[in-house]
Amino acid sequence: MPKSRARALPNRQRTEASADAPISAPEAKQLLAGFAKDKAVVLAVSGGPDSLALMWLAARWRRSLKSGPELIAVTVDHGLRAESAREARDVKRLAGELGITHFTRRWRGEKPETGLSAAARDARYQLLTAAARAARATCVVTAHTRDDQAETVLMRLARGSGIHGLGGMREWSPRDDVIVARPLLGIDKSRLIATLKRAGIAYAEDPTNRDARYTRPRLRALMPALAAEGCDARNLARLAGRLARANAALDLMTDGAERYLAGRSRGGSRQGVDAAAFAALAEEIRVRLLHRAVERVAVEGDVELGKVERLVQSIDEALMRGEPLKQTLAGALISVDRDRIFVKSAPPRRGKVAQA
Repeated sequence: MPKSRARALPNRQRTEASADAPISAPEAKQLLAGFAKDKAVVLAVSGGPDSLALMWLAARWRRSLKSGPELIAVTVDHGLRAESAREARDVKRLAGELGITHFTRRWRGEKPETGLSAAARDARYQLLTAAARAARATCVVTAHTRDDQAETVLMRLARGSGIHGLGGMREWSPRDDVIVARPLLGIDKSRLIATLKRAGIAYAEDPTNRDARYTRPRLRALMPALAAEGCDARNLARLAGRLARANAALDLMTDGAERYLAGRSRGGSRQGVDAAAFAALAEEIRVRLLHRAVERVAVEGDVELGKVERLVQSIDEALMRGEPLKQTLAGALISVDRDRIFVKSAPPRRGKVAQA
């Protein structure tokens, strides 16, 4: 899917509507215009107010078109609450009234005792993208709002994320071979609730959204106090947008630096990177270059930013002392030998059997 898709989701409004104003038909048309030429679109609908409003707005928008995509609502039942099956049936009933095809997909199997929220999220996206492929849809559309964006920024800030992470959720992002689109990312949740109230549509409240055992509800409870200091959802979302813009610029600079180093290599990347040229680059660019290089050969999970930062520091120190260096990270072997830096797959660890 080309990056031009991002420009086809115009959720940035020229003027800000009041926080309790329902979404109008012209506004919905603008928010959803990017999907008009799709053959099919999967809507992720849980039964909560945000996703029900998305489904209702999408149905009204589709009826206004002479031709357009088939709308397919998919509800993922995680099987974690007794009410979830009934909520899925309620979504199915409303989808039928709106003329939208509906499917329920269930997360089966044992559930982890730790990291349940992350596992449930991964399972949800796996089921949604599988449903999209089955329907030959290129997009899964979610109802993430500006409130969700603000909470995401706070969660990542608490974890010490870098610029990429603090840029928050994107208006669109690839997941496997499907695009996850978030056309409501610039909309307040209160406006979606107002939309449902005007339409006379009831919605479910997930009690886990208030469960203090989870990080997001705890941060959500802090939002009124933060808003009183000016750190409200709108400003946090604005921060995310600015950092996403800065991140895109840094990515372009990293692309240029990669081409520059490739041009100075002797005999291609297998002969390593010119250490002096690498050391002369800005630290943020060095971190990004090394992160990319490790990711290309990594076989042991995600490449953590903090570990890459420490590795860049080790390379800098080795170059300054004129000493060799060998370190591994996520299944990659990074070495400094004289005036070259090498990143390649690490040999299998002793005791591990290679898979055919």
